Amino acid sequence: MSGPTRCRPRPVDISDDPRCWAPLAPRIYTRRSRPTGTSEPLAVVPRNRVLVGDAATRLRQLPTGIIDAVVTSPPYFLLRDYGVAGQLGAEPHIDDYVTDFVAVADEIARVLKPTGSFWLNLGDSYSRGPQYGAPAKGMLLAPERILLALHARGWIVRNKIVWSKPNAMPTSVRDRLACSWEPLYLLVRSEHYRFDLDAIREPHRSSRTPARRAHQEKYANRPDWAGPLAGANDGLIRARAEGRVGHPLGKNPGDVWTIATAGYRGAHFATFPPRLVERPFLAAVPERICTTCSRPWKRDALHLVADCGCSADWRPGIVLDPFMGAGTVAVTAERHRRDWLGIELNPDYAQLATQRIENERAKRARDGPIGKRRRAA
Repeated sequence: MSGPTRCRPRPVDISDDPRCWAPLAPRIYTRRSRPTGTSEPLAVVPRNRVLVGDAATRLRQLPTGIIDAVVTSPPYFLLRDYGVAGQLGAEPHIDDYVTDFVAVADEIARVLKPTGSFWLNLGDSYSRGPQYGAPAKGMLLAPERILLALHARGWIVRNKIVWSKPNAMPTSVRDRLACSWEPLYLLVRSEHYRFDLDAIREPHRSSRTPARRAHQEKYANRPDWAGPLAGANDGLIRARAEGRVGHPLGKNPGDVWTIATAGYRGAHFATFPPRLVERPFLAAVPERICTTCSRPWKRDALHLVADCGCSADWRPGIVLDPFMGAGTVAVTAERHRRDWLGIELNPDYAQLATQRIENERAKRARDGPIGKRRRAA
């Protein structure tokens, strides 16, 4: 398909439209209250922008079913102060924290496409007394409480991924083990959703060897001890019988990801490592989507092709981070030729993310283009 070259995304400007972008002056929000003057629905879907304001309020402005995936890490319960009163994570009790987060998740469910997915990185906190919701020194179980609450509201929990940190922060605690991992949850709203496993496969480590007949016979039939929810190994059996170690494109990366934490030379003190969000992007966010029928393009060998028959232009898939922070999701999205939308409560952090994104764009411009794409109007 031929068409105009996709233009470079215009620089992020969080104050060029008074309906969408809040001013950078400090603002004070009271708990459970919402900023005034920002509730008007947006006429168009903003792309490659940072919306300043409360996450739940900003999400309510967005149209329904327009986001391909959400990748985010909200503030953990009472661990950090992001400088704005009423912020998520500053509630007095863990139950209030869960309630406030579920309100955001309800809006995420609305703005996601039916085939969309929600990738949630969420750590835990230790209680210092029963007033917080657990005995002193006990884990507050924030991830587990939130996961059960989301399950009760219709979310399907597909994965609990272990983000293993080889360079975890040292601790002086002497009566428990150091914390060296965090969960990354994959949640969806439908049994059928977009998940491009081929885009994130890893090379096999073992060599190809024909399977022994005894091994084939052992796993060919369902064992007597298998329960009603037990899986099957028939796909692996067929591959081994053909002399293949597994899928020709590589193996499933599994649910334990060993990724070092990444530092960032900026005022924000809690940032995603880019490698942690790359797999969710590649698996869940289409690189190209038909502008007429919204069907993702498919990869045929080495090329992306449209198989919908519309002969229409295309636009990139879009990822949302409702707790934008320093902008790692946006930076990673642009590296992988996806669009993004961010929401950030703290105006200073929104400006920090804006500057970081612009710096990354300037760096890519110096290093050379990452590829030409057509952009839908």
